[in-house]
Amino acid sequence: MTLTTGSASSADELGKHTEAEVKSQPEVWAKVLDLVDDARSLLPAKGARVLALGCGTSYYIADSYARLRQSLGHGRTRAMIATELDPAELDDHGPFDVAVLLTRSGTTSDLVRLAGDLSGKIETIAVTGTPASPITEVADSHVLLDFADERSVVQTRFATSALTLFRASAGDTVADLPDAAREALADPLVADPADHDHLVFLGTGWTLGLADEAALKCRESAQLWTEAYATLEYRHGPISCAGPRSLIWSFAPLPADVIASIEATGATLRIATTDPQAELVRVHRLAIAYARARGLDCDTPVHLSRAVIVK
Repeated sequence: MTLTTGSASSADELGKHTEAEVKSQPEVWAKVLDLVDDARSLLPAKGARVLALGCGTSYYIADSYARLRQSLGHGRTRAMIATELDPAELDDHGPFDVAVLLTRSGTTSDLVRLAGDLSGKIETIAVTGTPASPITEVADSHVLLDFADERSVVQTRFATSALTLFRASAGDTVADLPDAAREALADPLVADPADHDHLVFLGTGWTLGLADEAALKCRESAQLWTEAYATLEYRHGPISCAGPRSLIWSFAPLPADVIASIEATGATLRIATTDPQAELVRVHRLAIAYARARGLDCDTPVHLSRAVIVK
């Protein structure tokens, strides 16, 4: 049985807000780049020991930020799922100077509560898309990306806009990102939804968070069987599920022996050749196509809401 949500009258109407937000990413990323100089003063300085926190999509973006910032030599940086952090670990400042909390809505209970628990222990900086939201009241400071906020429950442009900001603040090369996104939007879809019912995303280093996020996007949007793994972990068991109906999609270059192992399964293999963040835009588009093919509205996925609020 096909589950359909919302009141869209045709397949093209399903996920119309998500699609518009995905298509807006080049322009929204350009706006982020315009404010980087002002925002940089609010974000952790080089050398600061940073703990990046989030839930769901926000955690995966935080993980990408943490791995990239540390690899670029900006200081010790770790990411944690907000619900898995015991604030007592940060008594007397612990191993971190600053906590960066990422939340689109600014209302996610787990993050708002955590920001309050961390008050007085370490500096807290919230990055959010909603002005005057609860997170802005409890964090020491905040960066507002309200122009990147979304109507869709499924996050796309807010998450990638936050990543653009984080990458720029860590000294990564991001000036060409809007053009890379335009290319990703103009290219044909990576695959036909009719050809694959099993998607696996691979990453390493900072792209591991993007692989996790890609898998989550396809699960949320289209209820797909998706997985995500560190590149060299994939052959330690998960490859046993690969076959002709599988699409294996890597955000990072693959060693020749890994390529040979995947090809031997009969699966289709794609390896990103452009910026991994722009590659995520291609995943966004494919997730929408899958949702429509299945009669699902990814603007309002079943069982999901814009923010998880615990009363």
